[in-house]
Amino acid sequence: MNIEVINRFDELIDECIETFESLDFPEARAWKSAEPGRALIGCFPVYAPVEIFHAAGALPVGLAGAGNRLEISHADARFQSFVCSIIKSTLELGMVGKLDDFDGLVFHSICDPARNLASVFTRNFPNTRVEYVHFPQRLHSEEAVTYLEREYRRILDWATATTGRSVTDEELRRSIALYNAIRTGIRWLYDFRRAEPHKLSTRELYALVRYGHVAPPEKHLRLLTHAFDELQRREGKPKDRARILLVGSFCEQPPLDLIASIESAGCYVVDDDFLLGRRFFSADVADSRNPLRDLADAYVNHSVDSSVKHDLGHSKAEALVARARAYDADAVVVLTAKFCEPALFDYALYRKAFHEAGMPHVFLEFEEKMWLFDKVKTEIETFVESLLFT
Repeated sequence: MNIEVINRFDELIDECIETFESLDFPEARAWKSAEPGRALIGCFPVYAPVEIFHAAGALPVGLAGAGNRLEISHADARFQSFVCSIIKSTLELGMVGKLDDFDGLVFHSICDPARNLASVFTRNFPNTRVEYVHFPQRLHSEEAVTYLEREYRRILDWATATTGRSVTDEELRRSIALYNAIRTGIRWLYDFRRAEPHKLSTRELYALVRYGHVAPPEKHLRLLTHAFDELQRREGKPKDRARILLVGSFCEQPPLDLIASIESAGCYVVDDDFLLGRRFFSADVADSRNPLRDLADAYVNHSVDSSVKHDLGHSKAEALVARARAYDADAVVVLTAKFCEPALFDYALYRKAFHEAGMPHVFLEFEEKMWLFDKVKTEIETFVESLLFT
């Protein structure tokens, strides 16, 4: 994508969507082939320490399944029928050769199927380096940051072995600064959408963020800067719509048309947990003499709530209700992937908190391979009418 020559904002969004919906990873492959010695490292959701891979000379590429653009022909034989779509479609990408250019793949403890996916890739693709990040489960332990710093040191050693180059602390700090700038840009976009949702749809915001999962971060930062300039000139009038907070899609991503259908059913989405990995920190990563410890501290002490992060220091359900009220949301839409156990476990807690707080909500399920969205749209329309006219 030549960002500089794209003048219209809608053309920019279309280019982003075309790029991240391609199963051939065109931006990543072009980056790798541009210079010898470059490497691609695929990062399974939800969060991965991308700064480490970038500093090691690799391009971290977000693996978010294949959506409804790939028929599952091989992966079904490796997993049970009651496993979420993203597990199967990610493996299918490997089975049909779409990940052949990737030098390494990284997984972490999202859930049991994700843990098993790492082992299945190791067994079926012996020439691809597969690693697993063991994030701390007791975040309030005094040793949590120190443990994760050591784990990141191990991951850094794996990354440098994959790329064949060493990494200095200064290179790590530069990578952290680059991704801090991207996180700042994404926060700006979310603030803009929250304040003026009639000027930036969630479909557009999603495209701007997800493009960065499959393109070099330097290019993503230029894209965000270009988008800022375009949005400052954009005009529009608010409509009578319900303001909703949308949660539950932190790992497997809903089809883009489903996101658009929810908005067209009469909603303004004021916050969401799509593509949470690029927004996992509530503030910039600090800059000290020890960048690996800075990254570890950011995860342990400054990361957002997630169904795949075990933080018993506060109630995620109560925090979600408080966030909905702070963002002036009329209701919460819980949109979870089918068979997603972490999301379903949390929903039981959310539902109780919503009831006690008098917060309206609706629960919906989706799959990557969905093609028809009329049922979901009708449910949302009915829900919105109950909010606006009751």
